[in-house]
Amino acid sequence: MVRIALPLFTPASSAPGSSSRAHVTCQYKCGDACFHEPGNSSDNEYFGDVVRSMVSRRSVLKGTATAAIGLGAASALAACGDDGGSATPAPSTPPVTGTGTGDGMNFAAVAPNTTDAVVVPAGYEQSVVIRWGDPVIPGAPEFDFTAQTPEAQEKQFGFNNDFAGLIAIDGEPNRFYLVCNQEYTTEEFMFAGYTAKNPTENQARVSMAAHGITVVEVAAESGSGKLTPVVGKRNRRITASTPFTLTGPAAGSEFVKTSADPAGTTILGTIANCSGGLTPWGTMLSGEENYNNYFAGADGITDKATRDRLDRYSFADESDYHQWGRYEQRFDLSKNPNEANRFGYIVEVNPHDPSSTPIKHSSMGRLKHESANIFVTSDGTVVAYTGDDERFEYIYKFVSSRKIRSGSGNSAIRDNMRILEVGTLYVAKLTGDSPQSIDGSGKLPADGKFAGSGTWLPLMTVNEDGTSESRIDDMTAAEVAVFTRVAADKAGATKMDRPEDIEPHPKTGKVYCALTNNTKRGTEGKAAADEANPRNENKNGQIIEFTDDHAGTAFTWELLLVCGDPAAADTYYGGFDKTKVSPISCPDNVAFDPHGNLWISTDGNALKSNDGLFAVALEGANRGETKQFLTVPKGAETCGPIITEDRIIVCVQHPGETDDASADAPASNWPDGGSAQPRPSVVAVWKTGGKIGV
Repeated sequence: MVRIALPLFTPASSAPGSSSRAHVTCQYKCGDACFHEPGNSSDNEYFGDVVRSMVSRRSVLKGTATAAIGLGAASALAACGDDGGSATPAPSTPPVTGTGTGDGMNFAAVAPNTTDAVVVPAGYEQSVVIRWGDPVIPGAPEFDFTAQTPEAQEKQFGFNNDFAGLIAIDGEPNRFYLVCNQEYTTEEFMFAGYTAKNPTENQARVSMAAHGITVVEVAAESGSGKLTPVVGKRNRRITASTPFTLTGPAAGSEFVKTSADPAGTTILGTIANCSGGLTPWGTMLSGEENYNNYFAGADGITDKATRDRLDRYSFADESDYHQWGRYEQRFDLSKNPNEANRFGYIVEVNPHDPSSTPIKHSSMGRLKHESANIFVTSDGTVVAYTGDDERFEYIYKFVSSRKIRSGSGNSAIRDNMRILEVGTLYVAKLTGDSPQSIDGSGKLPADGKFAGSGTWLPLMTVNEDGTSESRIDDMTAAEVAVFTRVAADKAGATKMDRPEDIEPHPKTGKVYCALTNNTKRGTEGKAAADEANPRNENKNGQIIEFTDDHAGTAFTWELLLVCGDPAAADTYYGGFDKTKVSPISCPDNVAFDPHGNLWISTDGNALKSNDGLFAVALEGANRGETKQFLTVPKGAETCGPIITEDRIIVCVQHPGETDDASADAPASNWPDGGSAQPRPSVVAVWKTGGKIGV
């Protein structure tokens, strides 16, 4: 399948109802994926084609052992906003002004706005924790926008922070590791006088150093939620050049060997790191997502098998906005075609040991991972959930056959970092309860909810002795590990509307996935609406809730939210009164507070407001109640939420990134104000003299 460009781009500002994501963001973050044909051209079944003789969702889990204990962290970002779609007016529902009905949501909702600031509820305070360019490693210089070097950037906080997690430092109260992804760079906003697709070598290498992951020690301030970075020996910067160890069936295979790495086990760098998760054993997981747009030379490859595989992962020369291949041959596929197969994995980092080698887990498959989040069942089985963030892609889980080793020292952590090497990888197939009611309009079925059941389809199993077994005909385990999308196509997985962050609830065990949007749903030649993706030309996205037999293969599902203007007929807020909710659009990340509420960050709000962070009630009469807690500045995306009793942390990604702006003409001066350049930053918010939402 050759990727065909869609019609000339129409800026978001002149296309009512489309995502507010700027075109320049799409170019640098995902290689303009929104404006090309989706990579999935398979003929997989969707609900309208599935035979309706499956077991009722109300009985599919009957008799199954479902008692489980969640050991995930309370924290949990982001991919491309979608283009096009029919006009959507600004929400006509009045903004919520009440103070909520339950613990964790007792705050005055922030109204939709376009302010160039982080706007929080009355009675709350905020401060910037760390900004792009702030020193991290001892000896790092202070940030100088006009004199950037790769050597300086390797010691400073990277660009476009996405996921954030807090990990307590053993034996030191009020000290934490703050772990953050640096997802992508937008060079037009990093360098004055930048020429698109024409970086100097210094600019390209600064960009490489601004990617990856940051581990930085932070000190909590007594009596507030403020966090202060500590520049010291515990800190670490992982970049596009840091060595990683590849594990699982892909390691040593013909698909990942290069002249620089003939063994196929050591990979330089991690890029396009989107969202992530924290493990019960104290490490960070990060998803490599839109890595395809960092490579040149794809269009010159003529071998059909290689070409087809590149197309399935959306590689194309026109998508290469970073142009690193000019200065490092490993990013030129005409010279090193296997480098394409060395990215797209879940990576794991041990923040407790800055000298440790991070890992890429091929047993969890290669796709455009948004994140990975862990659930541990009552018998100790470790289950990891992950989404593939592109239109019409799939939802996956990995069930490990290893248990967690007790202990918190580095020896135990090293052992536990092998848990995700052995087990079975699955992909989800869904069916609906009311298929005849789904016409693409978003109309609620007669039974009052969008719901159904499903099955996890096995793709491969990795055994304890290191051998592996493909569960897909005509594919080896190594092929499944490297070309996981192809395996999922063959298995018959269900095409979804951009599965982004997916996370199990630490108390109930239910699993929540943000499906951000998909304006190509139901268009000519594309999969039509189904019950889990009930709207054609879906501009606003939805949240799906799974009740999963975590270690098994059966689940039921229900849509919690069908996002958009609450006054519109095609929206659904869990059955809650839609005149009493905050409008939410384009959900991206999910997290949970200590009271059990779901929190959602957004990316590309299509309702004429800045992106924000929202709390959603999950249980009881208020299920579906949605309240906006904060908004981020103009042009920014809300990422990486951490929700605790004492503070909320968000990553503010790409502030001021609008199509009529650049470093030469900034649209925002956040966070420093005055005439300063905008800088992606991490922000902490806390309640004056109290607990969050109480």
